[in-house]
Amino acid sequence: MRISQRAQSVAPLYAMEFGKHAAALEAEGHRVVKLSLGEPDFGAPPAVLDALREAVGSRPMSYTGALGLPELRQAIARFYGDQHGVDVDPARVVVTAGASAALVLGAAALVDPGDEVLIADPSYPCNRQIAESFGARVTLVPTSAESRYQLDTASVRSYWTDRTRGIMVASPSNPTGTSVPADELAAICEFARERDAWRIVDEIYLDLGDHDAQGRPPRSVLSYDREAVVINSFSKYFGMTGWRLGWCVVPEALVPALERLAQNYMICASTPAQHAALACFTPESLAVCEERRAEFGRRRALVLEGLEQIGLPVPVPPDGAFYVYFDVSGTGLSSWEFCGRALQEAHVALTPGRDFGVGTAETHVRLSYAASADELREGIARLGKFVATLART
Repeated sequence: MRISQRAQSVAPLYAMEFGKHAAALEAEGHRVVKLSLGEPDFGAPPAVLDALREAVGSRPMSYTGALGLPELRQAIARFYGDQHGVDVDPARVVVTAGASAALVLGAAALVDPGDEVLIADPSYPCNRQIAESFGARVTLVPTSAESRYQLDTASVRSYWTDRTRGIMVASPSNPTGTSVPADELAAICEFARERDAWRIVDEIYLDLGDHDAQGRPPRSVLSYDREAVVINSFSKYFGMTGWRLGWCVVPEALVPALERLAQNYMICASTPAQHAALACFTPESLAVCEERRAEFGRRRALVLEGLEQIGLPVPVPPDGAFYVYFDVSGTGLSSWEFCGRALQEAHVALTPGRDFGVGTAETHVRLSYAASADELREGIARLGKFVATLART
């Protein structure tokens, strides 16, 4: 059987590969502390679980429209107004089978073969893999601790060419948990807009970002760039990773194209998940999610303190999501070696920087603090013993 060049060129997602190795160790009877995947341990809010039970037991699960349940699209639009002070027309909201499907639809609608797309290095690997699947020529733009491992206007200007057709930004970012300052992101978007280039902004972790001194949540890019394509998900803030439900907010002119693509690519997102997700936007569920956001802040402090104590520096502390990106170069191991040995010897699963780009591929490791505080304490303790053995060899 002849396998397509597209399929052959796609690299594995190493976070999932290390997850498979961790599962194999567990099958052998070892207890593995899994800090490799971005999967909140809380699960969906209780009201959402109740809504799912009611939905499954009380109505036929027929297809919805390709753009999603009208009432869910309205609820998402209201959420932007209530949470971020942005007026969003529900007609611009497209409900998708997870944020991954939203990225696929966005790339399918905007990317032509040969288009150059700028993405930060490091960044979530699936973003570039999806763009490349539609023929994009992805340019990974080097970043540094000084730019919070994010694109800035200077780097975008420096790497922009006549072939550049769009940019993909994630704020807060996976793997670093760092955000692009609002003024900087606005300037980046304006620079691209002036050149008639599209902007896909991944805000999957936006509502897990730190609030400012006045208690206000981070701003959505839609507050200063209404033509940006915004990707979001029920997986992170709402804790619904296995439900495969997300959304995007797109310019009005793009809606018909996305509807046609969604009809052909996926028919619609999961009907029971859509009905249950309506319960995400109740005051009860939002209060639960806000308490969980605060808990992630406490876990972050625990991890940052623990990594400092065992000699694993974090060049830029995160301000959102639930990831810490730390430097292992001082151990004498590459990130791949560090993660492999940490899993085999300490039974702690992490993700090597190779997943996320080139510049930090061999020096940095991602830790997810989506696990419980007890698991994080155990994982840090095990890593401390492991690092101590490296210092003695």
